[in-house]
Amino acid sequence: MKTRTLTVPALAVSLALVLSYVDHLIPLSATVPGIRIGLANIVILFVLYRLGARYAAAVSLIRVLLSSVLFGGITAFAYGLAGGALSLTVMALLRRTHRFGVMAVSICGGVLHNCGQILVAILVTNTPAIASYLPVLWISGIAAGAVVGILAALVLHRTRNLPLT
Repeated sequence: MKTRTLTVPALAVSLALVLSYVDHLIPLSATVPGIRIGLANIVILFVLYRLGARYAAAVSLIRVLLSSVLFGGITAFAYGLAGGALSLTVMALLRRTHRFGVMAVSICGGVLHNCGQILVAILVTNTPAIASYLPVLWISGIAAGAVVGILAALVLHRTRNLPLT
């Protein structure tokens, strides 16, 4: 097994974890509850486009697990896992079509991340009315997805000649 096969995903997990921490420091949730930029998704998109869906899923899962242990707890793990799994599934499917740019893929991922989290909130609280908060989260998911998509596209462009495998 090549050293890069292990080190690139490990570095991606580390960078995604640092970006998750930075994301927690940005006080957007003080204005509207539940809103985050999702900076770690820059790394997830990079891995998805450069290494593939399997590596992106592994990096995302490990990042969610470590982030939950360090910053959240079991509830944060459930929300992060649901949001991450749903968004990554859709992003990987959209990526496979080759019909959408990085920003569009990221926006869809941001919106579906919020949908996954709301689904968990409904299941945990047994309160379907929580779904009424989705339009607010969709707007934030579109905005955050656009920012993350632009940044991920820049990173992908700047590292296009970097050998990873």
